[in-house]
Amino acid sequence: MAVDKNTAREEKLRALQERLTTGVEQLVTGEDWKRALEFAAKFRSRSFSNSILIYVQHLEAYEQGRVPHPTPTLVAGYRQWQGLDRNVMKGQSGYQILAPVTARFASRTPADADSWRRLRRGERPDPGEVVRSRMVGVTPAHVWDVSQTDGAPIPQAPMPQLLRGQAPPALREGLVVEIETNGFAVVDVPSADVIGGANGRTDYAANVVSVRTDMDDSAQVKTLAHELGHVLMHHPDNPDWQRHTGIGEVEAESFALMLSAAHGMDTSDYTLPYVAGWADRVPGKTATEVVQSTADRVCKVASQALERLETTQVGDGRLASPDAGLQLAEAVAVTAQAESRLGRSQIHSSAVPGGVAPPGQARVAR
Repeated sequence: MAVDKNTAREEKLRALQERLTTGVEQLVTGEDWKRALEFAAKFRSRSFSNSILIYVQHLEAYEQGRVPHPTPTLVAGYRQWQGLDRNVMKGQSGYQILAPVTARFASRTPADADSWRRLRRGERPDPGEVVRSRMVGVTPAHVWDVSQTDGAPIPQAPMPQLLRGQAPPALREGLVVEIETNGFAVVDVPSADVIGGANGRTDYAANVVSVRTDMDDSAQVKTLAHELGHVLMHHPDNPDWQRHTGIGEVEAESFALMLSAAHGMDTSDYTLPYVAGWADRVPGKTATEVVQSTADRVCKVASQALERLETTQVGDGRLASPDAGLQLAEAVAVTAQAESRLGRSQIHSSAVPGGVAPPGQARVAR
């Protein structure tokens, strides 16, 4: 019986992985990709894989007429909804996700990685042992969107209302602090001519981030977020940096998109052709494989940055407790600033928007 259960679970996991891969393949080449990235940004407490699984299954439910909107808003498990005095409506099937399976481990010498032993269910640690939980696998689980439930009203948190062309003042200050904390100086330049026709530029040799000031406030802040992505992820000394322009551009722009979406920034549509265009230029990988391989890293770094920023942010789409429910704002379009590689390996710059060009070629504004 145990073997049958394990086999059934493995089959479900394989089916979920296939669904995830198919979903990303469809999204990365379609108009829904930008909206899916924004959704993942707002649901950042979940893994990128689970965010895409939820998004794809919700979109299918919308196309079948089972939910009123194409984008999920609040997602929770069956008992979590019951704790909010809401119930899943009859006929509404849940969305399958990959739930973590954890186990307890004990050790007398925690610094020694080989000293940890797994505790059996109900087993107590020996005197003097330290106990920690670790993820050891995944198992299929189900969640439902709020539109699939009825019952008591969901409390709504106030959302920041931004002026057109303006970004939250605290966001600019927070990004500057993040950049400076990592050892870089932030320098304002009067125009793109000073930095080779770019919106922003990160110079790892001089430890300087430059941003042009002849743009709208929101564009300047967006550029700061993009350059912060490069500072955090693409320093030449970073062992995780894969040192490919296309991968770097996908990561930095996805990072900037997530920070922008988490602050409700209303910007223009550019992310889809930019991210897909650079991802498609990574040799030996499809655009889908590039996006999949970078997504978890970007989500992790962006989530950590958002935790450090003392700013007003939209909810993350997850109900943390029975008395805490956050309604997500509508998906907003997030601007992507085109990125130019200026020849020197120690310099990264954000070029003026104007189309996706091959790595190494400058882009000119239309």
